[in-house]
Amino acid sequence: MLNEFFRQFKSGTDIRGVAVEGVEGQHINLTDEVVRKMADGFVLWLAKKVDKAPDALKISVGRDSRVSGPHMMALCTEQFQKAGAKVLCCGLASTPSMFMTTVDLGCDGALQLTASHHPFNRNGLKFFTREGGLEGSDIEAILTYAQESAHPEETSGGSVTDVDYMTAYAEGLCDKIKKEVNAEDYDHPLKGFHIVVDAGNGAGGFYADKVLAVLGADTTGSRYLEPDGMFPNHVPNPEDATAMASICEAVLENNADLGVIFDTDVDRGGAVDSKGNEINRNRLVAVAAAIALEGNKGGTVVTDSITSSGLKAFIEDNLGGKHYRYRRGYKNVIDKALELNAQDINCPLAIETSGHAAMRENYFLDDGAYLCTKIIIKAAQLRQQGKDLSDLTAALKEPKEIREIRFAITEKDFRACGERIIADLTAYAEQQPGWQLADDNREGVRVSFDKDNGDGWFLLRLSVHDPIMPLNIESDSEGGANVIYRQLRQFLETTDGLAL
Repeated sequence: MLNEFFRQFKSGTDIRGVAVEGVEGQHINLTDEVVRKMADGFVLWLAKKVDKAPDALKISVGRDSRVSGPHMMALCTEQFQKAGAKVLCCGLASTPSMFMTTVDLGCDGALQLTASHHPFNRNGLKFFTREGGLEGSDIEAILTYAQESAHPEETSGGSVTDVDYMTAYAEGLCDKIKKEVNAEDYDHPLKGFHIVVDAGNGAGGFYADKVLAVLGADTTGSRYLEPDGMFPNHVPNPEDATAMASICEAVLENNADLGVIFDTDVDRGGAVDSKGNEINRNRLVAVAAAIALEGNKGGTVVTDSITSSGLKAFIEDNLGGKHYRYRRGYKNVIDKALELNAQDINCPLAIETSGHAAMRENYFLDDGAYLCTKIIIKAAQLRQQGKDLSDLTAALKEPKEIREIRFAITEKDFRACGERIIADLTAYAEQQPGWQLADDNREGVRVSFDKDNGDGWFLLRLSVHDPIMPLNIESDSEGGANVIYRQLRQFLETTDGLAL
């Protein structure tokens, strides 16, 4: 059982904490001692997982651009070497590339130092084996080793080697684009394309120089490609409005054909078409589904719970696929897709509206660069047919209004409180005329309304990690979101435990 101190580091299937000072009220808890203990815990866990002695392990280590990365990398590398492991230092790297070291370089395990889109003062540890990212229970086991100060026996047999794997990873993306576009100028399939990249000063700048430019694309106007762990320009997050405004602006200012944007460690991506329209959230899911269902007619697409009604209709009526709406959390949708495939259900794609997209053809790895690569391939193929990306999702019906409200839970046992409210709301909804409970909902309470009662739907759920109940509302009519909210508010005002 984790104590309160070590429990604070568990963030779903990652470890996260505060690595440097600089934000008021947030003090360093990822101290050198704690990081060393976590590294030792990973060695012990990995040795047991792959049934090897610690001194027989091969472990890769990478980091995103945040300021604490080099120091934390040195700490972890030293602990792995002390245990006798063969350590491959990959330096600045994307999170998906670190998983690929288990495929291409034969590593038993991989560690990426990242805290995704979180502020500069935070950092974390994300682990992989050849089977993919770890589960929450695996993180608890690693933290338990750290809590107990358990460590492998020290030996002098370890080694450290610097490896430029990102170049090889980028070459793999280049080869894929060449093969699938199959242009007359085979080595320059993107010649004539103007594509801008916004890396947000994270680890994604390589995509402009080592992928797009190499293939003949004009990348003039790309933004924030240089790594800067203070993230001075905007939050590196495709869900962030300021970040998306930045890449939209870059596309329009440079008359580009396409724009792509990544989060800090490049496991998420988004795009913008030539008119400056965001290919994000539901539209990103629609584009990815259209691509993934080619050759997989009738296949199932797993998404998170907050996807729109229009998206479901697009996947099922226009693409001929099946939409499996599941829970929030990228690991949840990936695990569900793996489960469905194990049941012989054809499921080529798991995708969350946050921009995490995992394709079966790519080890169900959530990889923003791979997603954007697939989108660029499709754009090039469509151009050969005299079409563009907007034609791919022309039939997607998008809501007129979208709203999200996040209610704080005021009770100490926030999970029990949230589950109680969900149960009470379910019972309440069943009694309300005009309220239609979704028959395919697998998280929280989702209710649809006809044109006279808001022309849309709401979803109230419990946050995956935090004492929060997010409420999502969409309506196909002007003013409909308010109509729906007013009806739900009558119930919310009868509940205890929510800060309304």
